[in-house]
Amino acid sequence: MAGKLFLVPTPIGNLEDITLRAIRVLKEADLILAEDTRTSAPLLKHFDIHQKVYAHHQHNEHQSSGEIVRFLKEGKNVALISDAGTPAISDPGFYLVREALKNELEVECLPGATAFVPALVNSGFPTDRFCFEGFLPLKKGRQTRYKQLALEERTIILYESPHRLLKTLEEFAIYFGEERQISVSRELTKMFEETVRGTVSEVKTYFDTHPVKGEFVICVKGKE
Repeated sequence: MAGKLFLVPTPIGNLEDITLRAIRVLKEADLILAEDTRTSAPLLKHFDIHQKVYAHHQHNEHQSSGEIVRFLKEGKNVALISDAGTPAISDPGFYLVREALKNELEVECLPGATAFVPALVNSGFPTDRFCFEGFLPLKKGRQTRYKQLALEERTIILYESPHRLLKTLEEFAIYFGEERQISVSRELTKMFEETVRGTVSEVKTYFDTHPVKGEFVICVKGKE
């Protein structure tokens, strides 16, 4: 009998946000795939999980997926985790899931932590319809994507790194306008969690004079 591929969400900050089911699946898996084994090691140690851990990230996922499919066909249960949050959401996982399904193997994704949900709810913007964009293209296609999003009527959700935040807010002013309402959340579930709400201009002014640290989720109110 073939094994099963489990996609297991891990906390985005606070370790208490892992589910009991996630801990059980990780302890019962024959092997664990981690985006960065060094990052995942403290989490696994904290929950007394001692399964073998292999690296599975964007630089090796095409090469390693074939071997993982072989493990699954041999009857091994494999658990995939990312550094934080739900695998395959702006993290490795999609390619492996696709390969497993191509080979008619069973795939199961556990519910759990993902950064954009609390950021969206905290924003105060409409949550009934939204557009998740993840990370925008760094260069090619970035301007085109902005022009498309400027017309989007649903709430827009983006991820951004700290070293690009100020530049991104400058681009928001160009494409969305300085008065468009946005909400910027950083360090969600961690000690220095913070959400800053206001116009593009107001939020840019705030971060011009405050530390730009941590991972950021940006929610943009849709075009009215």
